[in-house]
Parts: sequence; structure tokens; C-alpha cells
Amino acid sequence: MPEPVLQVEHLKKYFPVNKGVVFSKTVATVKAVDDVSFTINPGETYGLVGESGCGKTTTSLLVLNLYTPTAGTIRVDGRDISTLKGSDRALYRKSVQAMFQDPYSSLSPRQLVRDIVGEPLLVNTNMSKAERLERVKEVVSQVGLPLGSLQLYPHEFSGGQRQRIALARALSLSPKLIVLDEPVSGLDVSIMAQVLNLLKSLQQRLGVAYLFIAHNLGNVRFMSDWVGVMYLGRLVESAQSEELFKNPQHPYTRALLSAALPSHPDVQQQEMTLSGEVPSPLNMPPGCRFHTRCPFVMQVCSEQEPGPTAVNSAHTVACHLSTM
Repeated sequence: MPEPVLQVEHLKKYFPVNKGVVFSKTVATVKAVDDVSFTINPGETYGLVGESGCGKTTTSLLVLNLYTPTAGTIRVDGRDISTLKGSDRALYRKSVQAMFQDPYSSLSPRQLVRDIVGEPLLVNTNMSKAERLERVKEVVSQVGLPLGSLQLYPHEFSGGQRQRIALARALSLSPKLIVLDEPVSGLDVSIMAQVLNLLKSLQQRLGVAYLFIAHNLGNVRFMSDWVGVMYLGRLVESAQSEELFKNPQHPYTRALLSAALPSHPDVQQQEMTLSGEVPSPLNMPPGCRFHTRCPFVMQVCSEQEPGPTAVNSAHTVACHLSTM
């Protein structure tokens, strides 16, 4: 087996909530990410799903080294990214790139596409100007944009075209891992399908791995080899994609699948409705964090937080029901 591109082990990120201006003190802690572990191998896609505020984006920012973990480790190519310095840190920056949700804000309106896509090469390589231009032309063609696009500004493109520019910028350094944070959520359905197909074809051709964050379960199923379901900072279920969609074990996963549109109008889905609201991260419920909304809640759920239990070799779930 090749070495994993990314290994996340017992990752935690807590944000202190302070009160006061001059003599401020910490009065609470938001556990945005709390003991999350997963692995991504070369050429694989790991999908992270869950309601807004569950910790998906915070996890991605930790992987991008934009946040410092409270605890846990993140390894890229076997190296703990928190210990990287100098040339090793520069190599990590080249190996991990990102494609964000909003191409309107992630692309500079004052730069030509040629400069946007070429800037990572300027910062991270010793290529000559001519070599950079050739690489820019290559990746722009890979994402399906004409070479005439190089002399245009982002505002002259549609949303789908802007995301292709963002993807070209991410590909320019030939990364091993790309973090995709809701990359198609703002696109029309037809354009969304084009971008997803492009991402799949580029992965097959280049062998790049993806951390794919999304709300749309249909997109997650199409893109992902593995799927992790997050709720209030924790992974409640993780499995191979088809295994999870065919055999969901956690009540929260079942509720998400019940709320999603079926793949075909004739497909009958099991209905499952959740009551109540997502608890405040400032006041986590004791025991299982989902027990305040779970239709199968038991006494133990409010007393003890469940740990991950193996359903099989490709499936784990954190739920007391799985141990009964």
C-alpha cells in the first residue's frame, strides 16, 4: 500500500470565548473540531458532510495549516505539518492546495487570469517567466478554458468559469492533495455537473487526492471513495461511500439521507424527521451530542459519549445502538 497523502489523527480545535476588554477572561470554549481522525490515500476522495456549523470548514483550514490545532496531528506524506520549517514547509505548501466556495472573493479582481494562475509558480518555484507561462497555458487548457482567457479579468467570466480558474491555480504546482470546500454549491445544476466531471477526470489523469466538503449528498456520493459524517465537531460515522449510502448506521446519517433528494423520482426513501434544533456549541449536551434530537434515544445516551465502533473493515460508527 502506498503511503497516505493525508493522515488526520485525534484532531481537535477549541476556540476560547472571552469576556471583558481590559481584564478579559475565558468564560467558555467552542469545540469546533473534537477528536476527528481520517486518512486519504493517493488518488482518493474523502467527503465530509454535515449541517452548517458542524466543523467541516474548520477541519479543512486545519489541514491547510491556516489554524493551529489544539491537539492531534496532521501528517502530509508522513510528516507532521506542525513541525515543518524552511524548505520542508515550502514543499508542504506546494503539495496541498485549495479550491474555495466563492470564486468571486477567492480570485483577485485586479489580476489577469495569467497572473492569478501563475502566482503560485512565481512564489514557490524558480521557473523563468517563459516556463511559468507555458505551465499556465497547460493547466488552463486542462480545466477546459481557451488560451484567450489569460488576458481577461475574473469579472469577465461566469461563476463556473471562475471556478475553473480557481482549479487551474490549484493545479499549477502539481499538488498531491486539493481541499475542495463547497466548490460547486453556488453553481447551476448543469454547470455543477460539468465541474464535478472535470474534477473526476483530472483525478483519474493526475492521481491527485481530494478532501471534498459539501452539503449535497448526491455530489458527495458521486465524488467520494470514503465519507465522514460530522455532527457538532465529531465524526459520528465514517465508511466507504457505497457502504455508507446503502447501509447507514447512525440515526443522524439516516436523517441526512432521508432529507436528501432521491437519485430517481421512483426511488422510495425511508422518512426520518429530526425534532429540535442543533445545540449551541457553547453548551454541549452531556453524553452523545446527538441525543437531544435522536428518535432512538436511550438513558445511556445522555450519560456516556459513544466511541467509534467497527461495523466492518470499511465502516465505523459512534452510536450506542451499534453496541447493543
